[in-house]
Amino acid sequence: MDLLDVCLVSTQSDRYSLPGLLAALSRNQVEAFPRLRPHQRPAWHMFLVQLGALALARASADTPPDDEGTWRDLLLRLTDGDATAWALTAPDDRAAFLQPAAPPGLKWTRVETPDALDMLITSKNHDLKQAVARHAAPEDWVFALVSLQTMEGYGGAGNQGIARMNGGSSSRPMLGFAPTQPGGGGPDVSAWWRRDVLRLLALRKAGKDTVHGTPGGPALIWTLPWPEGRKLALHDLDPWFIESCRRIRLIQDGDRLAALRTTSKDARIDAKEAKGVTGDPWAPVSMDGNPRSLTLGDGDFTYARLCELLFEGGWKRPPLADPGQGDAAGVIVAEAFARGNSKTEGFKSRIVPVPGWARRRFGQPDLGALAKDQIAEIEIFDKALRNGLALVAAGGDRDKLNKDHYARARDARDRFDRAADALFFEALWDRSAAQGDEREAARRRFLTQLFHAARDAFDLALPGMPCAAILRPRAEARGRQAFESAVRRGHGHGGGTRFDFLFTTEGRHDDDAA
Repeated sequence: MDLLDVCLVSTQSDRYSLPGLLAALSRNQVEAFPRLRPHQRPAWHMFLVQLGALALARASADTPPDDEGTWRDLLLRLTDGDATAWALTAPDDRAAFLQPAAPPGLKWTRVETPDALDMLITSKNHDLKQAVARHAAPEDWVFALVSLQTMEGYGGAGNQGIARMNGGSSSRPMLGFAPTQPGGGGPDVSAWWRRDVLRLLALRKAGKDTVHGTPGGPALIWTLPWPEGRKLALHDLDPWFIESCRRIRLIQDGDRLAALRTTSKDARIDAKEAKGVTGDPWAPVSMDGNPRSLTLGDGDFTYARLCELLFEGGWKRPPLADPGQGDAAGVIVAEAFARGNSKTEGFKSRIVPVPGWARRRFGQPDLGALAKDQIAEIEIFDKALRNGLALVAAGGDRDKLNKDHYARARDARDRFDRAADALFFEALWDRSAAQGDEREAARRRFLTQLFHAARDAFDLALPGMPCAAILRPRAEARGRQAFESAVRRGHGHGGGTRFDFLFTTEGRHDDDAA
């Protein structure tokens, strides 16, 4: 079970040892990890990037080697020649892979499957069933260890969370820019890894990788002694340190693996005051005078939130989400757990395609301004939809409108928001690329799409609005009039009749004109 020499990790075409995997990534031969669960992807990518960058920086190397032997030597150098630190099982007084050496006298609990060890906690065990991987392979334990030890939050007394999040009920987000697979699609696994490793090395060479920490300091936390009650100082660690937040030991049980886990009195790293600002190159950091890393909470990566994170709307874009000169077309990858108190609200993932020319505009202030314009335009239609449907629910009587009537429009507004979300970024790139009159034409295209989406949501919701039958003709007529009137005048946002074109033949599709 030695990751240095045994081929435990499977890809789309072969199985590799850990050094062999890093070499295959360097040769651009890895396309997928078939046994990797979707929620484990950010942890696995960040682990491999941090590991590769640490190994190369420790050896003062600039380029990832493409042979397994060199990578084996680089990894051994990180553990001062201790090969046991790369094994899945070892005596309790020795460090094993992502398993700190255990002091004597601890009380252990047995864990039978890797998915029961993994960090995932779901409401009533519905989203993703736990403890079902009875026929797990060793690599399933590897993925579970990486997920748990580098992403987990506070799980109750003695179950401490990682340093790279703003509190135990927060998230470790990943916001990055990734090259795409040949022919388009999602991230290119090998190219993404190589791009991020080289970017980190460039940041260190330029002296821009330090927020807290000491470049060249301790980095593989599982290799360090862990006496009970003693914390590591954040400023002593390498900024790219790889965490190990829980006391875990894998054991051999016949022809299969199992795990033992126990608690710790204190967090492994003294980082509470940092509020997640640890130099994590994938984590957005607030710029409001109270520095902290992003907490996803019970939300999602909506267009509005992504615009805040990408275009510095109160958040500093992380360095690995910043398209550079060597980047062509790619995708923005935004992933995190929406976490609550000792539970998760689900794994959230958003992939946003970015054309090659658009990535060059990320540093331009007008891109953020255009994004704000589009968000304001969406709000116009959202309020028009809300007010029109609420008026129907009130029987067409404006004097009787109350919050319950407005609440009736919630489902329709959610439907419209999903449609606007799907349109948002393609329209933003379209508008950003245009100049002069072409930009106004791009704006009108987006507004026309929003109008049709809002009108469709209105029409679908209309029959379900509660209203006395005798009042319904008046209520529907007044509700539709209120909706269209609000759209025409831009819902009080100025501009006079700037949306009138939506109600002319030129502003409609052919079927509407007919």
